[in-house]
Amino acid sequence: MHSEHLMNTYGRQPVTFAKGEGVWLTDTAGDRYLDALSGVAVNGLGHAHPKFVAALNAQIAKLIHVSNIYQIAEQSALADKLADLSGMDNVFFCNSGCEANEAAIKLARLYAHNKGIDHPEIIVMDQSFHGRTMATLSATGNRKVQAGFEPLVSGFVRVPFDDLDAVRAVASRNNHVVAILVEPVQGEGGIHIPADMKAYFQGLREICDANGWLLILDEVQSGIARTGTWFAFQHTGILPDVMTLAKGLGSGVPIGACVARGIAAETFTLGKHGSTFGGNPLATAAGLATLDIIAEEKLLENAEDTGNYIRQLFAQAFKDTPAVINVRNAGMMIGIELDRPCAELVKQALAAKLLINVTSERVVRLLPPLIMNKQEAEELVHRLAPLILNFIKASA
Repeated sequence: MHSEHLMNTYGRQPVTFAKGEGVWLTDTAGDRYLDALSGVAVNGLGHAHPKFVAALNAQIAKLIHVSNIYQIAEQSALADKLADLSGMDNVFFCNSGCEANEAAIKLARLYAHNKGIDHPEIIVMDQSFHGRTMATLSATGNRKVQAGFEPLVSGFVRVPFDDLDAVRAVASRNNHVVAILVEPVQGEGGIHIPADMKAYFQGLREICDANGWLLILDEVQSGIARTGTWFAFQHTGILPDVMTLAKGLGSGVPIGACVARGIAAETFTLGKHGSTFGGNPLATAAGLATLDIIAEEKLLENAEDTGNYIRQLFAQAFKDTPAVINVRNAGMMIGIELDRPCAELVKQALAAKLLINVTSERVVRLLPPLIMNKQEAEELVHRLAPLILNFIKASA
């Protein structure tokens, strides 16, 4: 099925899927796979959710795309919904997470120039990931994905994640900083969760308020119910100035969003940013349907309960296994950290008809659909735990 005309940018696994239903995918040979990755946190509703399919069919039959030169009813409705759920003021729609982060970076720079700061800088974190455009690549804290694309975009100051003292040290010596850009949970970095998320983000909020900085949260992976709340910042008791979304917002239909409040919501003015496809009727109808289904089916609660259940099952399975350093989760963001590189587990899991991911070389990353139930969670652990234990034994 692989075409020689595709650019060689992905190490694709030797399988092609023909259809899906719920948490299951079926390949072209008719074999079924348990999907514990959900398109890397995209397919929160699973596959072929009947209410979602009906909503898309209805929208396609009416209108797929018109220009942002005109008002779009579905776009306005989704903006209203996101503002209501987040407590923020307005939204710019685009097509992806990196575009949402680009918008946030542009917004921060314009905010700075409006204040008379000609060379603004943004604090970013080690081990972060914000995208693969030039600005988001430069903001990312992973040298591997930056290599070969120099010169990188300037204007970023890097500090360790979950280290308020490091941020305070920058604040004490740098008068060019205008914003902090941070993921509440570092997904690509290995499911890194602050030791005390509430204290960390309240500390960041206080630093930003004291210095007149914007607090920008990259919730591309952690947003849209993934951690058990609509947005991960809702675990912390603070509001960001800017939040970026994508992945789970459209349940597979490409959409991104840059959400803002206060002065950040007033920074972009006519002609300062735009997108041809961003927020078109199909994409925003998909977003509306996604949010409605999450609410109707109580998937916020399920993400928290089932995510914790999965972590507990794995913790029990590996309790006498020193090579498993940690099993951690924030809702349905689950990481199993080993003491050795374990990328080959992806192929071993595929052979066991299970879809997983390994990130940061040593972390098995699981991002199951939000609809996964306890029985399916047990099946996930039943398939994966022995693979990890056998891998550890074989690589000792």
